[in-house]
Amino acid sequence: MSGQSLLVPGKISPTRPVPASIPRPEYVGKDAPTPYTGPEVQDAETIERMRIAGRIAAQAMAEAAKLIAPGVTTDELDRVAHEFMCDHGAYPSTLGYRGFPKSLCSSLNEVICHGIPDSTVLKDGDIVNLDVTAYINGVHGDNNATYLCGQVDEESTLLVERTREALNRAIKAVKPGRQINIIGRVIESYAKRFGYGVVRDFTGHGINSSFHSGLIVPHYDSPHHTTDIKPGMTFTIEPMLTLGSYDYDMWDDGWTVVTKDRKRTAQFEHTLVVTDTGAEILTLP
Repeated sequence: MSGQSLLVPGKISPTRPVPASIPRPEYVGKDAPTPYTGPEVQDAETIERMRIAGRIAAQAMAEAAKLIAPGVTTDELDRVAHEFMCDHGAYPSTLGYRGFPKSLCSSLNEVICHGIPDSTVLKDGDIVNLDVTAYINGVHGDNNATYLCGQVDEESTLLVERTREALNRAIKAVKPGRQINIIGRVIESYAKRFGYGVVRDFTGHGINSSFHSGLIVPHYDSPHHTTDIKPGMTFTIEPMLTLGSYDYDMWDDGWTVVTKDRKRTAQFEHTLVVTDTGAEILTLP
């Protein structure tokens, strides 16, 4: 694997403004969101609104990803995604969520998730996870992907490819009547073939008018998560695989999660709706 130095926090730029005409999620300006008490199964009208939110989130992520190259800052990636969402009438869901200061998460190399965009400059050989969520018409669409920056070593490249494949296999496993833990069973059994760690404490989640509804979607084989999968349920699958341990440390910023052994990690995510026969991806550009 690349012998690059470990990440250190950079300088965070001022909060980017969102036009006053764009509706905010209810948690903006609060310490925490109001707990969701609605159903996990959504009606057709809500799902259609989620398709719009998901499409904008996917497009915003794709626009930011076009800039990934050595010499570009993670703050610049945030700017592009922020402006794209605002230009399309969407609010960047992470901005102000429990105090998060930016419009996407940028997690490089050993960062598992929730990295804060800042003055950090991308280097040749980095792997870069972008996590983008858009809020529009009262609902959220959430997705992420890991990208290669310049010439990336084979071990890291394979990790990225296999994490994407783990997500694809998990999506195919979603069927009405199965339990939600089938998702983690498929991911973990695939990851074990390569000796990868599967992060446990950060999971997929229910999503709708709530960013995180309370439904937990584990990415490991858990006998305790036995919720039945039903048509109309909307949730994310977002496996985080590591080259080593799934144990982690957190930076002093209270957000940035890094592998305890500082080995690299990758993640992919889609928002899904369960259909009568499987799952439809709502976060396609």
